[in-house]
Amino acid sequence: MVLAAVALLALSTGTAVASPAKTKPTAAAPAAPPPPPFEPLALPKIYLFRGAMGPFFSTGMDRLEEKLTQAGFSANVYEFTICRWIGDRAISSYKEAPAPIVLIGHSMGGLCSVVISEMAAKENIPISLVITIDPAHATGDVPLNVERFINIFLSDSVLGGGNVVAVPGYRGHYASYDLKENARVSHINIEKSDDIHRQIVEMVTQLPRIPPQTQVDAVPLRYLVPANTLVELWDSGVRLPVRRGDTMESIAAANRVPLWSLAQSNSLPENAPLTPGQTIIVPRHLAPPEPAAAMAVPPPARR
Repeated sequence: MVLAAVALLALSTGTAVASPAKTKPTAAAPAAPPPPPFEPLALPKIYLFRGAMGPFFSTGMDRLEEKLTQAGFSANVYEFTICRWIGDRAISSYKEAPAPIVLIGHSMGGLCSVVISEMAAKENIPISLVITIDPAHATGDVPLNVERFINIFLSDSVLGGGNVVAVPGYRGHYASYDLKENARVSHINIEKSDDIHRQIVEMVTQLPRIPPQTQVDAVPLRYLVPANTLVELWDSGVRLPVRRGDTMESIAAANRVPLWSLAQSNSLPENAPLTPGQTIIVPRHLAPPEPAAAMAVPPPARR
């Protein structure tokens, strides 16, 4: 066996010497240069809008403006009655010195936020974030130029109750939260939540640090929030594959999201069995989780 192997090696070597290569080896293609480092965006300019009789019933917007200003942002609160005038100012300001635009409105102020988004769309100006808080029923659809939209509302509210949807073909990040199950929340206190204020400040703080993302995989979220549950402001969902050993509970734990959110976004019972390879929608924040690390580690195979 050893002699045969030596003979075969010698034959192969001899053949290679007798038959020189006719062509020169192709040089390896140069590696593509790495993408340039992401430059953080300018700090966003934030426009907040009160609802009708805002100085009496939308005081939460003033408190939110104070918190955003203390965090170092340019934030100002206005009455919805001067909506289009402020919209013109925002558009002019963007043309002079482009910076992300954030619009936040309560009641008629929520309607105003969408109106200004529509005005900006006609000028091809993007809106980084719109948050509407129990907007009026007459609020229009979210236009295509809005990158992220969040609606926190009460579907049974007479004064608000705007169940805002996006226009057909919308590709941005969308999340809708109906709080009608929470008996402690009403149209005149929904904008005063310190917990919601905290999350909005955190979200606005992250905005300039988030590199441009393809929005093809952004899955819209629509939730009926269970009673006495704190709202967690995800900006959209992402589809992730189920791996061997995953359960609804383990996926929720691995992604630090409540089990009810997985059940609702996937129209499944909380104890639904899962199949490896199946996709499941998981809510995410501004920075989406890495798919490889998003799921729980499957248990070792039994022998």
